[in-house]
Amino acid sequence: MLRVFSGALAPGPSLRGSYMRIAFFTGIWPPDVGGPATHGPDFARFLVGRGHAVHVVTMGDGEPTERPCEVSVVSRRLPFPLRYGQVTLRGARAARSADVVYATATYAAAAAAATVARRPLVAKLVSDPAYERARRLRLFTGTLEDFQHSATAAVRALRGARTRALGTATAIVVPSAYLAEIAVGWGLDRHRITVLTNPAPPPVAVEPAVLEPGTFVFVGRLTEQKALGVAIDAIARTPAASLAIVGDGPERAQLERIAAASGASDRIRFLGSRTRDDALRIAAGAEAGLLSSAWENLPHSAVEALSVGVPVVSTAVGGVPEVVHDGENGLLVPPGRPDELARALARILEEPGLRERLAAAAKPSVAGLSSDVIYARLEGVLAGVSR
Repeated sequence: MLRVFSGALAPGPSLRGSYMRIAFFTGIWPPDVGGPATHGPDFARFLVGRGHAVHVVTMGDGEPTERPCEVSVVSRRLPFPLRYGQVTLRGARAARSADVVYATATYAAAAAAATVARRPLVAKLVSDPAYERARRLRLFTGTLEDFQHSATAAVRALRGARTRALGTATAIVVPSAYLAEIAVGWGLDRHRITVLTNPAPPPVAVEPAVLEPGTFVFVGRLTEQKALGVAIDAIARTPAASLAIVGDGPERAQLERIAAASGASDRIRFLGSRTRDDALRIAAGAEAGLLSSAWENLPHSAVEALSVGVPVVSTAVGGVPEVVHDGENGLLVPPGRPDELARALARILEEPGLRERLAAAAKPSVAGLSSDVIYARLEGVLAGVSR
């Protein structure tokens, strides 16, 4: 049976007397945006505050903007084989002086480093890395579920490499039961998998940004996965709605062109990368958070919007329905359907009392997911395997 930790939990036992040295692998780090870039410094800061030593190995386009611990950055300007090799080598050096290796990406590099250093590996599975790579390389265009059964040689090779790397992990942490069940289908040991929902931000007072009435807010990395073209189409179909897009990423230029041609360009704003506090302020001033994703695990932005008292309108993909409950704290629609998404936006703006009722349930729905609780559980997983 999968171990599931989500909802109201007491913090784990104090581990302050159990000092750990942790080699932390992650693919993105601030100033990059996205869920792993939020989780990385957040969890590193928690671990350092608990008395542990953390050495991060990541990739970037320049200097990191957050350094809660030692951070080694491999330049993305290097060709991929050299870049990945450098991550492996630097990670192996960090792992030799660590008690445990923790990876939220670059799983093959982390597995190699842990094996060379003879250290246990804990992997946080934020997606199916084989599927993500197949999409980037245009080797597969179907759904995540269909990918698991594709018979092409290239897809089988990607899936095999993924499973071999993750198979070396002593423990695997997954933010959604949805992705955990898919991972079990890869042949990974069910008893090594723990479902641990992404945490809500610390419960601090957030002064909402003043936004135009009818504004919906997307926060995240601008990638193919987020299917923001669907969101732009839905906004164009909803004359009273506007969209603020917080974040950056490889799809930005294309999305700006789509917005310009949509007939709703005056109602769509690209706000670029913002600090987490700024993003929370902007989200708090919205009618609702908006997610039009084609596929997901469990996005941080959904939990964050709910944590500041804002409902979420989202596609019902991946683990999203595990935190966004249709008609309770948000509205869910099928993916790839701008007409359905537009109807949901119109309901938020026009249906009497609906937005207020959903908003009232938003913050209580994630009250049990504080970072202190979730990170204490994750710290416990690391401590358990380091022993």
